[in-house]
Amino acid sequence: MSGPPSTLTPVESGDHPDPLAHLVFVSTTVLRQALDFVSNVLTSDDQLTRQSKSLPGSTIGKHLRHARDHFILLLDCVGGDGPYIFSYDTRTRNTPMESSLSEARIALADAISRVKATAGLAKLDQPMTLNAITPFPQTFETTFGRELWFAGLHAVHHWSMVRVIASEQGLMLPDDFGFAPSTLVYKGSDVPLGKAKI
Repeated sequence: MSGPPSTLTPVESGDHPDPLAHLVFVSTTVLRQALDFVSNVLTSDDQLTRQSKSLPGSTIGKHLRHARDHFILLLDCVGGDGPYIFSYDTRTRNTPMESSLSEARIALADAISRVKATAGLAKLDQPMTLNAITPFPQTFETTFGRELWFAGLHAVHHWSMVRVIASEQGLMLPDDFGFAPSTLVYKGSDVPLGKAKI
């Protein structure tokens, strides 16, 4: 028996032939995982700020903010006038989303909207320059598509740390939270990021 027709667009469902649309699908799906987490799993602001026992100095709020920042820094750059030069190292710390569930929901929903909107204006192969401290100053030539891919996988990496901290608080997360799409595809998972579109 089939359910009601999907209200997702082809881009939102990942069922679109455009490679940039695929990256938008992955990025928004990963960000939606965090939005669902702060909307339906966490129940109090203090869960965002509780220090991890396993990851000293880490909190759920810090990891959510850090991963979201990468999307926003990229989108701010590509949404402006060229040349497109940016750095992931110029982040704002101690923001309201790190300590307030309502602010986290707003910030994550905004990031999802901005990924959708900016991706419609940007080109997959848009040249960009990334400045980084490794700790040595480095400059890399890259593209918008490569960096959107990186932002999504970077977020998954931080969701895995959120998973650890959440487990310390006795919280259960969906099986796909914090797992790379390639791992989910390999395992044959039936979640959105586990279905290879080959």
